[in-house]
Amino acid sequence: MVKVVGVRFKKAGKIYYFDPDETGIQKDNYAIVETARGIEFGQVVVGPKQVTDKEIEDILPLKPVIRIATKEDIENNKENKLKEEHAFTVCTEKIYEHNLEMKLVDVEYTFDNNKVIFYFTADGRVDFRDLVKDLASIFRTRIELRQIGVRDEAKMIGGIGPCGISLCCNTFLGEFDPVSIKMAKEQNLSLNPTKISGLCGRLMCCLRYEHKTYEESIAKLPDIGKKVKTPRGCGTVVDTNPLLEMVKVKIKTEEDLEEIIPFVLDEIK
Repeated sequence: MVKVVGVRFKKAGKIYYFDPDETGIQKDNYAIVETARGIEFGQVVVGPKQVTDKEIEDILPLKPVIRIATKEDIENNKENKLKEEHAFTVCTEKIYEHNLEMKLVDVEYTFDNNKVIFYFTADGRVDFRDLVKDLASIFRTRIELRQIGVRDEAKMIGGIGPCGISLCCNTFLGEFDPVSIKMAKEQNLSLNPTKISGLCGRLMCCLRYEHKTYEESIAKLPDIGKKVKTPRGCGTVVDTNPLLEMVKVKIKTEEDLEEIIPFVLDEIK
């Protein structure tokens, strides 16, 4: 077993595990840690806990928490946020000067100021070599331009979804899970793209939330077209309702007419 803490660097961002060492750090503390990008400032969202080696084998050996963030560290992080706003304005102007087909989404300073990362979206590849030279001469530090997808853009910017509340990806989803059109079909939703797409233009993440429940219910129900026995006689399944676990069966009456009757799952064989 290994003792770890989970640190998040952005709101609703991915959680990364670190070795708490002897720092005594607890949940909700701010921490200074070393990452592949350099020294970073983050918040502990998962307090000290024991996990198996297998759970974290991909990131072993764990990097240790350097220290619990001091008041000075917190102030430095606030200053970096102000620098990011300035860098965003400057980069936007430079993109316009170079007439580049790209949209700046976010700017991030590493805590040690050794690198500035500019996140952008674009329809294709962009030659931003001259832009990088300009930015490097202005900020006098390492510059990284990183192209992201539309889902990442929505996660960074945020917004209000069709349901009327803040986007899931911007508020609590740490990572994106695969979403397919099959999920919408199994939930009997309209396949109109405008009805099942989020602000990013991709299938809504929430299609996955109830998918397992639908899968389990659908597995219990007979397929449409299947012959079944009911208290009213034999018939053919013409429709199913996974949530209510009900089926509609077409049955011939004594008058040789066809009638569609709903039954709960326990009533049919």
